[in-house]
Amino acid sequence: MNIQALRERYSQWSVEKIFGIIFLTGFIFRVILPNFKLLHHDEAIHAWFSYELLTKGMYQYDPMYHGPLLYYLAAALFRVFGDSDLVARLLPAVFGSAIIILIYAIYKTGWLSKNHAVWAGLFFALSPNMVYFSRFLRHDIFQLFFTVLLLFSILAYIEFKKPGWALFAGFSAACGMCLKEDMPVAILVFGLFFVSLIYFRHITLPVTWKRDLMGAVLIAAGIGFVFYTSFFHHPQMFFEAPFKAIEHWTSMHDQCRLCGPPYWYLLMFLLYEIPLLILAVYGIWQWGWKDKSFSGIRHLKQDEQRTDYPKSSLFMILLLIWTCSTLVFYGWVGEKVPWLMIHQLFPVILLASYKIEGKKVIAGVITIVFLLVMTMHVCFTPADINEPIVQVQNSEDMREVMAIIDSGEKIVVASDSYWPLPWYYRGGRWDKILFYGKKVDPVIWSGDEPDIIITHDVDSYSSLQGYEKREYHLSYWFSWYDNQHRILPWYFLRDGKMGTVNLDVFTRTNLYQN
Repeated sequence: MNIQALRERYSQWSVEKIFGIIFLTGFIFRVILPNFKLLHHDEAIHAWFSYELLTKGMYQYDPMYHGPLLYYLAAALFRVFGDSDLVARLLPAVFGSAIIILIYAIYKTGWLSKNHAVWAGLFFALSPNMVYFSRFLRHDIFQLFFTVLLLFSILAYIEFKKPGWALFAGFSAACGMCLKEDMPVAILVFGLFFVSLIYFRHITLPVTWKRDLMGAVLIAAGIGFVFYTSFFHHPQMFFEAPFKAIEHWTSMHDQCRLCGPPYWYLLMFLLYEIPLLILAVYGIWQWGWKDKSFSGIRHLKQDEQRTDYPKSSLFMILLLIWTCSTLVFYGWVGEKVPWLMIHQLFPVILLASYKIEGKKVIAGVITIVFLLVMTMHVCFTPADINEPIVQVQNSEDMREVMAIIDSGEKIVVASDSYWPLPWYYRGGRWDKILFYGKKVDPVIWSGDEPDIIITHDVDSYSSLQGYEKREYHLSYWFSWYDNQHRILPWYFLRDGKMGTVNLDVFTRTNLYQN
């Protein structure tokens, strides 16, 4: 079948049918083999907190572990489907896939063309960062969902003038605020942009806007109060949480615990999303200069009718501001971690999707192939991978360590590096583990005769009488210092030395004879 025939067939498909296929594709990539890799260090903590909330009813906000909504959502899912890796990762997969539906919803408001929305949906469905962190129990994919839901709600309110959309915007903003402390960045960007459009009369609001705004604020405050007070158990936390968050993350920024240069995320784009970055830059040029859209916006007169204003151009301005704001903000923040990429990547995906037609379709197809190959590599390689995207991922070696633990009746953990063990040995399974948190004198457990002793390799024992010693990787990451002299070969081969945290596992020599 030739290109022209494909174009004719595509033009006959309804946008709903196209998005149905895109959604199904994206959903499959996000849910297939969800326990292919062990839970990440942070994932295990989040899953364990959710399990504790479910089984003991215990939760109080701590900015170190971000907002409460994730834990209540995961605990609810554990109650319905049981607690497991599969269920833990089903939740982000569903929210990540649902963002594809929100792209379609934005198209229905008229602020995105069919072509623009379809390509954005495709790129989002296959993006390695978007897929990877939709298979990852962290707050960010949920936050991105509510960020896009907030944007859709605002656009729907502008277009359809229904008070319910304003209330829905309040709900979306509140849920985002109940997830992570950086949600105000998106709220501020959207707020300033749409207030500017109102000021310059590019859009109008219904006469009930003051009442609708008050309703949205009340809904947001109510949702925030319910979750941050742990359903009224800690009422003071609603007022203390903002100050705790500012104090904690300011100290983290000053410590520069996970430092990187301001352009760190641009390097991540070059590693995983380079065709999208190129298409985004080309799309900006095409929109601003080739199509002369920006000059057209500047010359609009304030007394023109709103229906004459090009909403697609207004939307491109928003995407530019959104992209620049997030790149600057996350580049400035001291903590450089890969999951923050998705907040910068989403507007870039929409910029990259601008007017992919004619010869540019070939570039779009090449982009999809690249994204697909990279997604298969980072998500479905059945081994530890030398990639910055993993950021201290728990090693597959731990499966063997846990098999050893399962074979024993009494285990000593004398290390401050031990996650994800509390998650995998939650409940009664932890009863057989004697936990010390650091290296201790063996005389302490001498009467217990443990079958297995686990220590950090940098604070371990040279040997223990009656035990066989083996070393395993607990976690791993891409090490710049071990690969900086061969970056180009590494970029194409993705090989080289990884940084690791290692465990020494001492197994009683006669364990398997009993």
